[in-house]
Amino acid sequence: MSDVERSSTTRVIPPARPRKLAKVPFVELADGRLQGVVSSGSDIERVYVSSVAAGTYAYACSTNNNRPCGGARGGFCNHIGALINESVLQYGAERVARYLRVDLGESEAGAQAIRLTMSTTRPSPADSKAAASVFSRFLRHLAYLELASTTAPLPEMQWFPPTRAVA
Repeated sequence: MSDVERSSTTRVIPPARPRKLAKVPFVELADGRLQGVVSSGSDIERVYVSSVAAGTYAYACSTNNNRPCGGARGGFCNHIGALINESVLQYGAERVARYLRVDLGESEAGAQAIRLTMSTTRPSPADSKAAASVFSRFLRHLAYLELASTTAPLPEMQWFPPTRAVA
């Protein structure tokens, strides 16, 4: 077994294009949504958990302590716009559009085209119950970034079944 197979670290797929993490430190395509954490533009200690559902484009945006976003009334707020922009940088426009089931037709795939196409369907607000799990994953993600690379097993990962015996 190679060192890579025995290591507790994994290779990360590089982003489609480099992105800055200050505005949107966490973005993922998971649970049938584009979701992530977006920094507040006015308060350094506040972050927003934003999401857009695949297919219906139902959106949610609230602070990490479940206060609703004031800009997400009747349409996508700036936090959701920033999330879409950064997701395109992270995953590429084609992958984001495919995941969200956005039919761009003949228009060129990009964050602005994806957002415009979703907005024209007049999506409805979604329940922001998913915010807690998204924020929890973000905090766990931060904790793993602080760990040093090691070949020793991580105790919290022990519940994963072994795929093969270690020699």
